[in-house]
Amino acid sequence: MKMKDSVAIVTGGGNGIGEAVAKYLVKNGAKVAIVDMAQKNIDRVVGEIKAMGGEVIGVQANVTSEADTAKFIKATLDAFGKLNIVVACAGIIRDGTMLTIDKETGKVTRKMGLDKWQPVIDINLTGTFLTLRDGAEAMVNGGWEGILVPISSVNKVGQIGQLNYSSTKVADALMPKIIVGEFQMRGIHNIRCVGVAPGYTATPMLTGMNQDALKALLHEVQIGRLVEPEEVAALIGHCVENGAIDATTIEITGGLCYEHGIAK
Repeated sequence: MKMKDSVAIVTGGGNGIGEAVAKYLVKNGAKVAIVDMAQKNIDRVVGEIKAMGGEVIGVQANVTSEADTAKFIKATLDAFGKLNIVVACAGIIRDGTMLTIDKETGKVTRKMGLDKWQPVIDINLTGTFLTLRDGAEAMVNGGWEGILVPISSVNKVGQIGQLNYSSTKVADALMPKIIVGEFQMRGIHNIRCVGVAPGYTATPMLTGMNQDALKALLHEVQIGRLVEPEEVAALIGHCVENGAIDATTIEITGGLCYEHGIAK
């Protein structure tokens, strides 16, 4: 499948990796629907893509809502007439340990609340599921060649302080094998599913963090720097065009090393 003349939906397309993916696809001839919660981010990215000469629409939507998912699928089909690429980039973090212990008493002083647990599950896992499910439905019903791309994370191996986030990302990483197995069982051979799991990536959240803390993170990265969002986008572009890549999740980490099975 070629990126040129294909139609893509990118959730979380208003910034970070999603923005880079959307622009990369457009540069390579795709038409793109930007889906995001923040209208100002949508307007900026859509404006920049139009300035590039790209064909794009923006849809404000909550990926945890079935009605909103149906809305952005319909908007894409109405605008471009087909759907070939779905990249589920929408995601959040709400870091914290499951329990906080008082150093003097040894007693629990705080627990991770559902205010930190549930939104991460809803957006990173349920939102990804709904996006892929309804994107696949459109591809099957339209008879179009397609690829579904859930975005996992290197922290799928387990990251202290990210029980919520890591739980969603290991689930996202598993989706391609199960989804493709179901496609095979149902005789669907025109749609692939490939996960991508970035390591520490140069998004505003990381580039704006304390530089000493950032240096400590990069100590475990063999190339000695953050992965660029455009490098993640290029990998996704390669997955789109290489029809043999299927039913797997690919890491792009810059050579991140691990200690004791935990991402550092």
